[in-house]
Amino acid sequence: MPHIPVHPSAEKRHRQSLKRQQRNRAIKTRVRTASKNAIEAIEGSDKQAAANALKTAMKVLYKAASKGTLRKNTVARKVARLSRRYHRTHEAAKSEGAAQS
Repeated sequence: MPHIPVHPSAEKRHRQSLKRQQRNRAIKTRVRTASKNAIEAIEGSDKQAAANALKTAMKVLYKAASKGTLRKNTVARKVARLSRRYHRTHEAAKSEGAAQS
């Protein structure tokens, strides 16, 4: 059974927490979707699409940090992992192409 506040201030805090929960959930969903799209694009062969997806994911992640939904260090870690994945995949492909020619 959910907690039912008794005092007016507790009722207000409950309303506020529900609004925050809804906002945070939407932001986190956006973050997960952008990250997933970036990973899919990075795994693909189109370097330009991967770069655009990475840029979009970084923007969404940094915005989530500025809103306070995610911590700054968490966002930095996720961006670093996505960026490393991008560079390993597409920079390695570039160097292999240069080595073959």
